[in-house]
Amino acid sequence: MEFIDLKTQYLRYQSEIDARIRAVLDHGKFIMGPEIAEMEAALANYVGVKHCLSVASGTDSLEIALRALDIGPGDEVITVPFTWISSAEVILLVGAKPVFVDIEAESYNMDVNLIERAITPRTKAIIPVSLFGQMPDYHKINQIAARHGITVIEDAAQSFGATQLGKRSCGVTKISSTSFFPAKPLGCFGDGGALFSDDEALTLKMSAIRTHGGLQRHHHPYVGMNGRMDTLQAAVILGKFPHFDWEVQQRNEIGARYSEKLRDFCTVPEVQPGNTHVYAQYTVRVANRLEVANRLKADGIPTAIYYPKCVHEQPVFAPYGYQRGNFPVAERAADEVLSLPMHPFLGENEQDQIVAALQNAVSSIATIN
Repeated sequence: MEFIDLKTQYLRYQSEIDARIRAVLDHGKFIMGPEIAEMEAALANYVGVKHCLSVASGTDSLEIALRALDIGPGDEVITVPFTWISSAEVILLVGAKPVFVDIEAESYNMDVNLIERAITPRTKAIIPVSLFGQMPDYHKINQIAARHGITVIEDAAQSFGATQLGKRSCGVTKISSTSFFPAKPLGCFGDGGALFSDDEALTLKMSAIRTHGGLQRHHHPYVGMNGRMDTLQAAVILGKFPHFDWEVQQRNEIGARYSEKLRDFCTVPEVQPGNTHVYAQYTVRVANRLEVANRLKADGIPTAIYYPKCVHEQPVFAPYGYQRGNFPVAERAADEVLSLPMHPFLGENEQDQIVAALQNAVSSIATIN
């Protein structure tokens, strides 16, 4: 059994993906080839914004956004402690200070009620993370940011395809970022990512930073980076994209079916009002997590833990004085979460096998303890 079944996905779409890759091999424009502009236009139209800018990775997209906002030493950026480290490490990469805000227990997303107390005169941006596949309350987040003159950057690495009140993830903030890492809801065959914005001037600046700080060759007004996405990776996205709506629908149905069958045995993810969920990871909470995971492994069922340690507990953030106990909701989540196999090709028989194994594991461990 596959945790994320990329092999079946490729076989389903092989003719389209192979044709797209062959076209790149034929024209030989491996950097900034025509597929880049085609993909950017298609994704901007899908999200409902004016501009999409492809980049080399989701991490690069966040760093480029911060650099385009001139955020650096002396500035602060608010984010969450329960996420992949890239959401916070980019703040260090530009020389700013990360300020963490705890999460909601139900959604794993930023607790909007805690944001305002974390804002100081040095706060320049907020990076909420749309974790596991659904968005935090961007209506409230944007209102708070507007009151304080702060830019919001959605980290939508796990939520591309999700919606909130009818608007798509990557289309609700001044700048949004996503990742095309292979395991993401829309993935390529390597690293890749994108930025989204309606702001033309900001998009031009991000485009310059993406390409060594300049839009014209041998003219570099900004400190930039080599952040371009390979043409071959754009070709893969274009080969997969016609099937993306179907995959999103499958994710919704599979996630809902998991929750219906598991609700009485463990804590299941709750879809917040106004949201849809793409279940980049289908994540439950269980007591005795390692025992449960080991029993599932013995039954041939793979699992994963996103994430076993909060970002503020990582050694690299020690100079900022954070300690265990500072963010109790996030820390408890890190102790309890367990992700189950999740992908659009997960059949009902496989899902029933997973559900039965998890129910048996939870029940038997509870009886022993």
